[in-house]
Amino acid sequence: MAASNDVTLAFLGCGNLGIAILSGVLASITEARDNASYAASGEVPQLIPTKFIACVRKSAQRIQDAVSKYPSIPVQIFQNDNISGVTEADAIILGCKPWMLKEILDVPGMRKALKGKLLISILAGCPVDQIEAVLYPDDSIPTEDRCRVVRAMPNTAAMIRESMTTIETSSPPLPDKWDKLLTWIFTRVGQVSRLPPDNMDACTSLAGSGPGFVALVLEGLADGGVAMGLPRAEAQLMAAQVMRGTSAMVLDGEHPSLLREQICTPGGCTVGGLMVLEENAVRGSIARSIREATVIASQLGQGVKNVNGTRH
Repeated sequence: MAASNDVTLAFLGCGNLGIAILSGVLASITEARDNASYAASGEVPQLIPTKFIACVRKSAQRIQDAVSKYPSIPVQIFQNDNISGVTEADAIILGCKPWMLKEILDVPGMRKALKGKLLISILAGCPVDQIEAVLYPDDSIPTEDRCRVVRAMPNTAAMIRESMTTIETSSPPLPDKWDKLLTWIFTRVGQVSRLPPDNMDACTSLAGSGPGFVALVLEGLADGGVAMGLPRAEAQLMAAQVMRGTSAMVLDGEHPSLLREQICTPGGCTVGGLMVLEENAVRGSIARSIREATVIASQLGQGVKNVNGTRH
């Protein structure tokens, strides 16, 4: 740990979601530096990310393109050198594929590089005890030589700072400095909720996979407009703005059912359209998609590779 309150945040595996979070945090810091009241707002944690590391295996071009927008903030890229990146960091966001967990963590030098640090997992379907079992397969390693693992589930809207992130409640609780840093990171890129471990797979399906489901609904709305003669660009804009406006009203306190009733005049076009949706079980289908995604999320961690390279 650095002598000051500055902290280096590393992304161990920086794919789509990692780039989204990194871009969102960099954008937030850049904006905050232009806001003189930020330092006095009480939002700044004891530890402040001032340097960033991205550990990648493939081409670093996408990350270079993303961080080039924020030249005043140091971002160091390590390609095929995870140990060096983790060694230089104070807190690490683990963003590899779930089945790559052992391949990334169960390597010589990784446990030493992680000693005493905060490891934030954004892996779908991998509970904290599974990650700890990969790092520390027996009880011979004392607590002081371990890292602290915590789980968070954001989504790709972090890139535009509109993510919905669920942070798993920890037992025992995180030290205050780490807890504030964790909250600070994810509130830079959207909204945050905290729920117990049993809820994390459902959060993965609703918040993590949700943008994919919403995009399909949005596309359907736009297609309907095109079918009735609207130009594609205008139909897509209307559909997106309708979804944004509706979400904003719900976030402002409107209940979806009441909101729907407010625009359903007797014999009107809205109630007519809603009858078609209900007849085709659209609401139930969407709800079942969350249930199915939750089941799949609970199975993702079962694909972790064992030592000899096969999956179990």
